[in-house]
Amino acid sequence: MRKHRLDLFSLIAGGLFTVLAVLYLVAALNDQSVNGRIVIPVTFIVLGVGGLAGAVVAVARRGRPDREE
Repeated sequence: MRKHRLDLFSLIAGGLFTVLAVLYLVAALNDQSVNGRIVIPVTFIVLGVGGLAGAVVAVARRGRPDREE
């Protein structure tokens, strides 16, 4: 099986949405509510940082040749 490059943005986005799903699940099980005034901006900030990190990694990899192992 061929290895593929790590897509940092997809990894961060998937982790973020998993954390959000668990947060809402735990809140629902405990009869609590989640404050959307905090969750929505934090989500956008984390996705922005993930996109920036993915772009930096892509630029850093541009100069290096692919390694076959």
